[in-house]
Amino acid sequence: MTLESLEQIKGRAQAAVPGAKIDIIPNTGPSQQSSLLIDNEHALAVARFLRIDPALQLDFCSNVTGVDWLERTLKKKVKVKKVVDGEEREVDETTEEKIPGYLEAVYHLYSMTHKHGLVVIRMRTADRADDARLPSLNSIWRSAEFQEREIFDLYGIRFDGHPDLRRILMWDEFQDYPMRKDYREPDDYEYEPTPHDAVLARAREHYAPRPHLDGAENITPQQ
Repeated sequence: MTLESLEQIKGRAQAAVPGAKIDIIPNTGPSQQSSLLIDNEHALAVARFLRIDPALQLDFCSNVTGVDWLERTLKKKVKVKKVVDGEEREVDETTEEKIPGYLEAVYHLYSMTHKHGLVVIRMRTADRADDARLPSLNSIWRSAEFQEREIFDLYGIRFDGHPDLRRILMWDEFQDYPMRKDYREPDDYEYEPTPHDAVLARAREHYAPRPHLDGAENITPQQ
């Protein structure tokens, strides 16, 4: 069975789930694999439709990953009418749009029944706060359980409705989220008895250089 276009899937999903907001996010990269951005309130219902609709039956979630988007400024060129040398003309003007930061969860879906795919869906958090939340889709695709845990562990997204949301790679006492773009690795870890090599090099970034004493480098904290 031939897979429908994203436009067709979007239209039928919105018809099946009243009130759902779905946007097509284009991908200009080499893969040209555009995706469907689903609003969080209706995400479970839309996901269920994608899973059980007879023409789609997207019954296999092969991969779930996180994405961190920092706050950024987009520059756009727009046409505006201005008076130039006493004559009204249409000229190009550059505008700037600030986009707040947010986190995403991206799901790759296939149909084992119909042997078609790929369909990519995504959800976005409201911001990059430590308690950023998204609905868990584990109840729709069982394979999402460990992968949502990994996203929670590394990006800090809390998946509401997940049956066992806890760290899966880092230890329980670990602070912060290593895959966030503004993450800074600590100078040292509690399990390393003596600082060496890369750890010592990182620590030197916080210290002012001092003259060698007795042939040995001595570093003290900046005042």
